[in-house]
Amino acid sequence: MRFIDEVTITIESGKGGDGRAGFRREKYVPMGGPDGGDGGDGGNVFIQANEGLNTLVKFRGKKFYKAENGEDGMGRQMHGRYGEDIILQVPVGTIVRNHETGEVMADLTEHEQKVMLAEGGRGGLGNMNFKTSTNQAPTRATFGKEGETIEIDLELKLIADLALIGLPNAGKSTLISVVSAAKPKIADYPFTTLEPNLGVVKIDEEQSYVVADIPGLIEDASEGKGLGIKFLKHIERTKAFVHLVDVSWCLDEFEAFEQYVVVRQELEKYNEELLNKKELVCLTKVDAMSEEERKKYQDFFEEQLDRKVVLLSAVSNENVDQVKHLMLRLIQE
Repeated sequence: MRFIDEVTITIESGKGGDGRAGFRREKYVPMGGPDGGDGGDGGNVFIQANEGLNTLVKFRGKKFYKAENGEDGMGRQMHGRYGEDIILQVPVGTIVRNHETGEVMADLTEHEQKVMLAEGGRGGLGNMNFKTSTNQAPTRATFGKEGETIEIDLELKLIADLALIGLPNAGKSTLISVVSAAKPKIADYPFTTLEPNLGVVKIDEEQSYVVADIPGLIEDASEGKGLGIKFLKHIERTKAFVHLVDVSWCLDEFEAFEQYVVVRQELEKYNEELLNKKELVCLTKVDAMSEEERKKYQDFFEEQLDRKVVLLSAVSNENVDQVKHLMLRLIQE
């Protein structure tokens, strides 16, 4: 299934049914009088979050969604049937905006959270409503109100506790495949990950959390290079980052640290508030390095950042369990 995180659709609530102008005409009822019923209200358009969905792909094929119109009023003071509502099911984390004004109409962050986007038109009044002491036989009835037509933008921001970030080929996909049941495509070339992946990391029977593997950033990503800022929005809701830096190919520790700086700069350009999130830094693919090199890189990073940095190899499983528990601690803090 393709991952789709932005789409524009049009919704329309149902029109209210027209009121009826009718009169009671029955044998043996000489004073019949008005008996036109009211029209039924038009159906509403709702949107609801569903944790079983993770993409907006179903909205790519169908662009127009309309609730049912209300039924017209009938004789014998019978009301018309109400139009059926429609409920659009979307992934948790979906934001709904008015396409024309940009106004946020809904921000769905919880399973089964439901918001009305367009209210159905009210049904018209039948002529029985207009009977008075001075007007015993009114012929007046009103039309049902039209429904609302709105063009809306749906934008998905994945809900995850942690985001794995870093340059392409930093080892994000490999790590998420090791610590969770997620099965991302993994290969030795840039931009292996073309869409975010979610994985549930289970510590024990009672403790688990959700990790998002975000496609790699490059320098000037915030200006549209590489995969651009297309997926940066998916890290805005996370509680913390795990920043992976591949040090296996670097000529020296300065070149390695430059990778870290590049990613942090792109985060700042996109939204400087992201730099306030807690962060765990891991130096990856260290299984290909000597003990002396590993120590040199680790010492340099810890000196620059003034905090603990973890050496990690998802391939050889080195420090994977430690990282799982450190990620949990980040979330709890």
